[in-house]
Amino acid sequence: MTEGKVSSIVLHPERLKPIKRILISQPRPESDKNPYSELAAKFNLQIDFRPFIQVDSVGIKEFRKQKINILEHTAIIFTSKNAVDHLFKLCNESKIEMPPEMKYFCISDQTANYLQKYITIRKRKIFTGKRTVTDLFDLIKKHKTENYLYPCSDIRKDDLPTFMEKSGIKFTEAIIYHTVPSDLKDMDIKQYDLIAFFSPSGVNSLLTNFPEFKQGDILFAAFGPTTGKAVTDNNLILDIQAPHPDAPSMTGAIELYIKETEKSNKQ
Repeated sequence: MTEGKVSSIVLHPERLKPIKRILISQPRPESDKNPYSELAAKFNLQIDFRPFIQVDSVGIKEFRKQKINILEHTAIIFTSKNAVDHLFKLCNESKIEMPPEMKYFCISDQTANYLQKYITIRKRKIFTGKRTVTDLFDLIKKHKTENYLYPCSDIRKDDLPTFMEKSGIKFTEAIIYHTVPSDLKDMDIKQYDLIAFFSPSGVNSLLTNFPEFKQGDILFAAFGPTTGKAVTDNNLILDIQAPHPDAPSMTGAIELYIKETEKSNKQ
């Protein structure tokens, strides 16, 4: 977050309220030292984690209906660890061994390093983006003669397929896992002051689990414009939109909001 004057992150000043209990609709970070624990310590918050969505594998029978021959492709685009896990699971069940000359285009270093769970990466051709799918576009353009396989969920963004089609690059989209709502019915959602969403699927999961849900004074934070749109499209109120010009992360956006609340209380 930048120092100095802070742009207001409060979308609805009439709903401004102190925050004490936050629900993050994602799994708990693996390390205890993470931005959420720092935020909790700094402002004396209770932050709980619960993934609102889960991933189910596509079985071999369902995959075969797509009539995709994995080994016809010369390169694979991985945009998540889930895609890595589920593709190699399918390969293992189908007794398919990836040829040494297969090229891999990974969304980040983390995803690229994760490949070593299944292949010897030092012997393979791996191309890595910085963090987002658009980071891969220039790399893919430099290798436009490849025949790409794009393993993904049944729910995915349009940016990569749109780019490939507009660029005239040969690719096949393979649905290898399904994104479905987690079972949240054991939760008392109303105990939270703020719920943070990270995908439209997360918003859908809330409403699937609690069809009679009324937002009331519960604050909603959304990461990314499509997630924010999913909130408002369902006639819910979006209170915090991340990333923010002064806060590129969800934790930074929440911190901005808390500071705005504190400033309002002092006036």
